[in-house]
Amino acid sequence: MGLSQVNVELTGAEIVCRCLQDEGVEYIFGYPGGAALHIYDAVFRQDKVKHILVRHEQGAAHAADGYARATGKPGVVLVTSGPGITNTVTGIATAHLDSIPMVVISGQVPSHLIGDDAFQEVDAVGITRPCVKHNFLVRDVKDLAMTIKKAFYIATTGRPGPVHIDIPKDVTANKTAYVYPKTVNLRSYNPVTRGHARQVKKAAELILSAKRPMIYTGGGIILCNASEPLREFVRTLGYPCTNTLMGLGAYPATDPLFVGMLGMHGTYEANMAMHECDVLIAIGARFDDRITGDLNKFCPYARIIHVDIDPSQISKNVLTHLPIVGDAGKVMVELTAAIKASDRTPDKDAIKAWWKQIQAWRAVDCLAYNRKSKVIKPQHVLETLYEVTDGDAFVTSDVGQHQMWAAQFYKFDKPRRWINSGGLGTMGFGLPAAMGVQFAYPDSTVVCVTGEASILMCIQELSTCKQYDLPLKIINLNNRYMGMVRQWQEFFYDRRYSHSYMDALPDFKKLAEAYGHVGMTIEKPGDVEGALRESIGMKDKLVFMDFITDQTENVYPMIAAGSGHHEMHLAPSPGEAPQERELA
Repeated sequence: MGLSQVNVELTGAEIVCRCLQDEGVEYIFGYPGGAALHIYDAVFRQDKVKHILVRHEQGAAHAADGYARATGKPGVVLVTSGPGITNTVTGIATAHLDSIPMVVISGQVPSHLIGDDAFQEVDAVGITRPCVKHNFLVRDVKDLAMTIKKAFYIATTGRPGPVHIDIPKDVTANKTAYVYPKTVNLRSYNPVTRGHARQVKKAAELILSAKRPMIYTGGGIILCNASEPLREFVRTLGYPCTNTLMGLGAYPATDPLFVGMLGMHGTYEANMAMHECDVLIAIGARFDDRITGDLNKFCPYARIIHVDIDPSQISKNVLTHLPIVGDAGKVMVELTAAIKASDRTPDKDAIKAWWKQIQAWRAVDCLAYNRKSKVIKPQHVLETLYEVTDGDAFVTSDVGQHQMWAAQFYKFDKPRRWINSGGLGTMGFGLPAAMGVQFAYPDSTVVCVTGEASILMCIQELSTCKQYDLPLKIINLNNRYMGMVRQWQEFFYDRRYSHSYMDALPDFKKLAEAYGHVGMTIEKPGDVEGALRESIGMKDKLVFMDFITDQTENVYPMIAAGSGHHEMHLAPSPGEAPQERELA
């Protein structure tokens, strides 16, 4: 491996900063404490890496996560020992389930106190091990630079993910010569990136033989920056394409070959096409339960091709007939070339008939809602946001009904514009994630779509936004309930709304103003567009828009637990009870 030698001794704390500089890190998100103070002192004495002071360590992890999702660069977190690192665990797990590259650095008590239950000591490595790609405890300052290099390499290659480095305080105080590797090779870690040539050829032939094909893509497309290869692949074939929640924007939502989001709250046409397809091409997706529904009813007629860089995902949840391990972008380039070189062509009559069926499913208008309501419908807010921003905003969300409505009604044509916690479903994610995005793109419109329950989980980050003058636009779809919990209680618990009603909410307008921001309360449908336009027009101010929405509105379509893609519930017509409008 190549080494970068600096003929000067540095403290471990200084080495941390120098490594971050050499990695090209722009921002670190953190919160100081005793075990990390040597590092914080070194941060103070340099100006290349900017430190962003959050108000809670969970906010640091989510902000770094949002930065990573929007840029593709690894997010970096710096916290102290004990509660410092435990407060980041939710954010680390959020990144882990969505395969987001992050490097989390935590201070630890001095080496001689480890295991003594010292003040603010926890087994940080043991606690984080289940929810990181890898972690390290650095025992010797001489190992520090190499460890940091390994951490960035592991976090950003193969299937990305968070890596944790725990550094005892004495290691940050000790000195050694600064030696930073230019490259690193790990004998036990060598991700495969190119698809196996024979598998690629077999897949191309199977794809061309399809009469009812479906292209199903996930967040892996975005993680490996493979949107352009995906577009060429889909348009070369003319086959229907769907994205998962995490994959939205990988293929343009306004393209006629796109049939909408897939899964529990996906479109009728996407779910029905999945159920009826005879060849399923899955790329960069992991067949999670919110996508598949009942596995016994999943894609009963399909032969499945699965492309993924993580071999452990192949046939993990769904049996794969033709696996290809490799980088999604590289494999799609290889597949497209093989398809173009083949003597075979798609069955035009069969594909035409398939599209005719898909158009019939599209005609159902599964996202219909009452557009003449006298109270604000949350769907109307999201549709109007899309129009007001020309579909060009970065949109973060928290978790719940508002998240699903944003995914359904904001048409993402570009990757890395939709920032949400898909795997872990972390309430409180939206605001700090939006901060990370805004730091990455200071001149762009960044919108956080949230609900009154979610926003309260990390509301303190409004203080961070004030300190750094972040002009976020916060859309609070306020129905005075934990909306998705209420929806499930309505459908499956005979309307026993156990602890889902929010009966002690603050005045969000006044709360935003107390933090030094602009607050708005919007209660009439006719005021929605004006409020959004006014807010977006305030380029230098954070605006908190509290939209008082219909308390009874539910997210449709919906696939209930234990159901298949063909067993969706659509929005009821007037006079019908919820779930009565069912199509099979």
